[in-house]
Amino acid sequence: MSDSTPRATGQCHCGAIRYSMTTTVQHHALCHCSDCRRHAGAPMVGWALVGQDEIEITGTPKIYASSEHGRRHFCGECGTGLFYTSEAIFPEQIDVQSATLDDPSLIPAQVQIQTAERIGWMEKLDSLPAFERYPPFK
Repeated sequence: MSDSTPRATGQCHCGAIRYSMTTTVQHHALCHCSDCRRHAGAPMVGWALVGQDEIEITGTPKIYASSEHGRRHFCGECGTGLFYTSEAIFPEQIDVQSATLDDPSLIPAQVQIQTAERIGWMEKLDSLPAFERYPPFK
């Protein structure tokens, strides 16, 4: 990898695991599958796929076998989900949970996947009221 390749940094919530990766990704997908939702506790999860040689990780994530071939990597201290690997689906590559980037806007999302499992109300987010900060509730 050349020194001129743009880099992005990220970390888990507590900072025990940090990473630096290229901003040139194979894809940046927003996944709606129930597996990702349940693991993250979120309505969808952003994944930025890079080669394992294009990311440097400081700290040692715990690894959970979430399926026959899928491995979810997370911080053992704070529980933050960070990475997903599957040698069967994308050998020698690693999916990075893009919301853990220090500046997630560096890598724009390109596609939504597994929309067959999307939560119904996710289709109409743009019709909900929006507040820049926590709204006052009465």
